[in-house]
Amino acid sequence: MPDPSAMSMPQELLIAGAAVRTGLFEALKEKPLPLDELASRTGCDMRALWTVTEALVALGYLEHAGGSVSLTREARAMLYDPDSENHTGLSFMHTYNLISRWLELPEIMRTGQRPDREAHPDESTDFLAAMSHYAAEGAGVIAEHCLQGLPAQARVLDVGGGPLTIANAFARQGAEVTVLDLPGVIDVMKPHLEPGLPIDMVKGDFNEGLPPGPFDIVYLGNVCHIYGEVENRRLFRNAAEVLRPGGRLVINDFIRGTSARAAVFAVNMLVNTESGGTWTMEQYRTWLEDAGFAAARLHEVGGRQLISATKH
Repeated sequence: MPDPSAMSMPQELLIAGAAVRTGLFEALKEKPLPLDELASRTGCDMRALWTVTEALVALGYLEHAGGSVSLTREARAMLYDPDSENHTGLSFMHTYNLISRWLELPEIMRTGQRPDREAHPDESTDFLAAMSHYAAEGAGVIAEHCLQGLPAQARVLDVGGGPLTIANAFARQGAEVTVLDLPGVIDVMKPHLEPGLPIDMVKGDFNEGLPPGPFDIVYLGNVCHIYGEVENRRLFRNAAEVLRPGGRLVINDFIRGTSARAAVFAVNMLVNTESGGTWTMEQYRTWLEDAGFAAARLHEVGGRQLISATKH
């Protein structure tokens, strides 16, 4: 049923997002600053800056320190302390970026096309931060589930796995992991590889082909919703070619028809992709069977929906 409580503006997200975009939080990362110096560093109008900083004080992000403002301990932990249990980093900026695209939905509904728009330079970094943060919960149990019944040091191809969260989880459980992602993603994330983990990062576009196998697992985490039937069918065929006989394809995605969330997420793909969406289990089963897979099954693991299928 409709949820009237959802009909409220995300004011805190918009205020915190503006503080990130203007460099306000970054300017206060090292030390408290008087408002006039903060205005100089950020290039903000004094009246506007005062209004926003007072809101951030009221929301618990900032506090007054003598004649200056500073980050609160809680905000510092949330934004900048990876060891804090409340750390999110700037992962929320991905949601902030999406808002402008969702506002284009009426035009997309009328035309069927996304308007041309110039992305903010930080959007790719924000996306990677969000994917890494959101995937962290449950990554270990997902990797364990995927590796069940496979030999030690199983070979895993993580398609689109640039954020490295699931790749790290596979590697920590003894798998040898190949991560395939776009060159820009690899360049950003390769310096973040943990020393000693058996992870190889390969630059490429999975629409154009996959690294040669044979692999024991091809893992597709949050990939299939980016594309439509044509692209997913091709991807599944390519996955079958690089899997050993009896190898396993695992899809981590929203399955249409299983929740309202899956239907709503399809709208997110409508405003962000050319052909993406969410797909039913029957669609997946048909596409997988046509690509040479059998026994496609849906599992709930670590709060995620996983489809696993075996290559003939």
